[in-house]
Amino acid sequence: MPLSYEEASARVTAPGQIFEVAPATIGGVEYRAFRYAPPTLRDLLAPARAYGEKTFLVYEAERWSFAEVMARADALAALLAEGYGVRRGDRVAIGMRNYPEWVVSFAAITSIGAISVSLNAWWSADELDFALSDSGTRVLIADAERVERTSASCARLGISVLAVRTPPAPGLDRWEDRLPAGAAGAEGPAMPEVPLGPDDDATILYTSGTTGRPRGAVSTHRAVVQALMGFACRAVVETAREAEGSGEIADAGADGVAGDLAAAAEQSFILVVPLFHVTGCVPVMLACFAFGMKLVMLPRWDPENALRLIEAERVTTFVGVPTQGWDLLEHPRFAEFDTSSLRSVGGGGAPAPPALVRRVAGSFAEGRPNIGYGLTETNAYGPGISGPDYLAHPTSAGRPTPILEISIRDPHGRPVATGESGEIWLKSPTLIRGYWGDPRATEETFSDGWLRTGDLGRLDADNLLYVEDRIKDMILRGGENVYCAEVEGVLYEHPGVREAAVFGLPHPRLGEEVAAVVIPRDGVALDPADLQAHAARRLAAFKVPSRISVLAGALPRNAAGKVLKSRLREEMASRPAGG
Repeated sequence: MPLSYEEASARVTAPGQIFEVAPATIGGVEYRAFRYAPPTLRDLLAPARAYGEKTFLVYEAERWSFAEVMARADALAALLAEGYGVRRGDRVAIGMRNYPEWVVSFAAITSIGAISVSLNAWWSADELDFALSDSGTRVLIADAERVERTSASCARLGISVLAVRTPPAPGLDRWEDRLPAGAAGAEGPAMPEVPLGPDDDATILYTSGTTGRPRGAVSTHRAVVQALMGFACRAVVETAREAEGSGEIADAGADGVAGDLAAAAEQSFILVVPLFHVTGCVPVMLACFAFGMKLVMLPRWDPENALRLIEAERVTTFVGVPTQGWDLLEHPRFAEFDTSSLRSVGGGGAPAPPALVRRVAGSFAEGRPNIGYGLTETNAYGPGISGPDYLAHPTSAGRPTPILEISIRDPHGRPVATGESGEIWLKSPTLIRGYWGDPRATEETFSDGWLRTGDLGRLDADNLLYVEDRIKDMILRGGENVYCAEVEGVLYEHPGVREAAVFGLPHPRLGEEVAAVVIPRDGVALDPADLQAHAARRLAAFKVPSRISVLAGALPRNAAGKVLKSRLREEMASRPAGG
């Protein structure tokens, strides 16, 4: 008989296991944490040297081994410390698209106690200027486009620049000149010795910033490592459940878990999300780095190129936003590519429509649909759900994990009854320590070790979490709550809808009315009246969008893959009803 999630989790996290969970006091707050997690990112990444010449990074025609990445990280760390004077606690920013040098830079920066500042490569010069100034960056490692876009800011702020894949220019420090190929050999510089602790700051990732200026989310070494261990633990728990269900004996002992991790080293990820986003950095890039997995990097999102690389590199894991899943499945040449190597297809960033969950389960030979609920503030770690559980509960974000506590609270911070909706609060050692230079925002968001997510949800009797909406995006129509995700899920069920976004617009009598923007599938003409009739067959009348706009192209999204509803709301509000 298959193990329940709780039974498998108890075995994997029991005393003496690699993923043993025990109480830990951090900042005066008691959490549940992995006892044997490496204390710092330096400790986590250093063992990658043992993978030697095994392929780590694949970027177009380039193939970088683990040995090469680590040797270059050593050389860059030495250059930062000795050439640029970077010290423990200094901020070093990374501003580039998904290049192998991004991975090397992150390893070097965090291994010498500096703080890696991830810059959104899509930002304008003004936005980049804000983050560089806000973080107090000392050195910027950037590609040609970001070098140009930040030149005035770096000159004004006195920031040193190390340019990556950039043509020579007077006075420009170039990666190729300061870190020649010879520096990556066995006789290259050694990693500087710097004392580090688990509560030292390691990363600053700027929040999505769909409204106003982004905030710098500061994580400690402990928080990032605990999150990575959490993702690995969840994978081992699911393996234990599958083994029991197949009639095999799941060995929860140290040897059994070690075997699971060794098997993980034969897996591979395809990187389809930005490294400057928490999903690309922690559960994708760092997982590959720590557990010896190949990482196939896309220069930019292109579904046909992704399908080609999945086939050529025998990729096993696809982590993206739901739109990218649709793009793969809807590509006219999908059936021409061999996707049989895929074992996991999913991600996060937004709820996946139930129709997509079913399509994934039915379209890949071995690929199991999955989704996770995490935030920048949790280092992407949170509840997750996959396989048969996900098919049975396609609107759920999954169960709490071994080191995670979930509480649903009312507006006064009081827990609500099971099944009732409220704000989702999370408690875990993976939480950021706060927002850089913004104690007020930190105090507003965190309370006694708990994170107020700003998301609305509920827990059912089986402890499954359902994320219903962003509180600020929930529509209050004539005293009735309308959850945008529910309406979007219904619109996605229409055979002619490719993308949908639902939001509230001001209404003189109702307070707000329900509005939607939809993108049709290629060659399909959508009629708003037909969409309203479709929704009316599945939803209460007050939930049916009163205004629907059909647009060509794609919904606007930020770098994290989240729909920019604020932009859509402003554009629709500027037009008269029916316009």
